[in-house]
Amino acid sequence: MPVSAWAASTAFSVGDIVRPSATSAYFELGSGLFFRCIATGDTATGDSASTEPQWPQRLGNTVVDGDCTWQAIQSAYESLSQLAPSAIIELFELRLVSTLNTSDENPTPIRFHAGSNADISGNIVWNSNTYTRLPVVADGFEYRNTGTLPRPTLTITNLDNVMTALLLDANGITPGNDLGLSEVRRIRTLKRFLDDETTKDPYAKFPDEVWFIDRKANENRDSVTFELASKFDVAGQKLPKRQIIANICQWKYRESETCGYNGNNYFDADGNTVAKKSEDVCGKRLESCRLRFSDSLPFGGFPGAGLFK
Repeated sequence: MPVSAWAASTAFSVGDIVRPSATSAYFELGSGLFFRCIATGDTATGDSASTEPQWPQRLGNTVVDGDCTWQAIQSAYESLSQLAPSAIIELFELRLVSTLNTSDENPTPIRFHAGSNADISGNIVWNSNTYTRLPVVADGFEYRNTGTLPRPTLTITNLDNVMTALLLDANGITPGNDLGLSEVRRIRTLKRFLDDETTKDPYAKFPDEVWFIDRKANENRDSVTFELASKFDVAGQKLPKRQIIANICQWKYRESETCGYNGNNYFDADGNTVAKKSEDVCGKRLESCRLRFSDSLPFGGFPGAGLFK
């Protein structure tokens, strides 16, 4: 399946397949999607726009780009749909958080694989990155219809004490951290797309799975086991980060990035007009915001929260 990077003001035909350009913000999302041209207007070919479109992030969704209409497709679908598809390769990246569990300002991801697919006995090179073979057991990534998010476990060998060294460094910076909130990225591709294959493709893969270390479940001289969680399920984290309050604005009043009011109309906390700026006090209510803004309101509360129980 020939795939090229999207290019501006370029003629494309129905059936052409592109991937986001390397300068696109979408490029780093790891969605595992390519985009097939499904329409070019009334002509056989159509030109793309002068600026790159905002690519859809869901399989099957479309986006209009100049004369072209692109549909999101799975980058590995064609190979998986063959009678004898290539083996699925599972890769992992451990990304430490600067100042939290490493002193390195720009830590390099620690890349490894279990070596249990396709009889690969050594390191794997994909997308110009080397993944070291390590005894690894990764389990629990399946999504179920029970209403709870999966909490996978990742057990990594500790025979060479590498994991113990990482834990000691992390706890030296943040006591009791145990690599908590480090990102674990699960990447899956096919053997035929690895760098040493004639059909190599650094862009063909399944959608990346991003997890975070929630806690160290076990550590001994043989292995270390981590319990992973999604970003929505990390202990002690809230979404949104601030409390949902219906009728009270949480922004700092006047000339802040969130409120931004710097007008000459002054009111007290009850909404009464006052003459001096020194007497100007925001009542932190939606009505207070309406007195000061005529267009969209930068209200820092959640006025619709009371509608839901």
